[in-house]
Amino acid sequence: MINFRKEVFKVVRKISRGTTLSYKEVAQKAGRPLAWRVVGNILAKNKNPEIPCHRVIRSDGKIGSYNKGTKKKIILLRSEGYTI
Repeated sequence: MINFRKEVFKVVRKISRGTTLSYKEVAQKAGRPLAWRVVGNILAKNKNPEIPCHRVIRSDGKIGSYNKGTKKKIILLRSEGYTI
């Protein structure tokens, strides 16, 4: 699990400003394509501001959760030019 968490953080760090990936896409890129819920749990516990968790959204295009609140996630995404 620790190695998967590191892979998830590695993938999320590479998401550029103004773009997003879904939890499912992060799971696929991290090597466990069916572990999208695990990705969500990992990101929910992240406290490192260098990992842009706000750039990970649901597969249906909805924002999803964020450990600092959904409103903060929307503000961050909009400030990076992502249209919601």
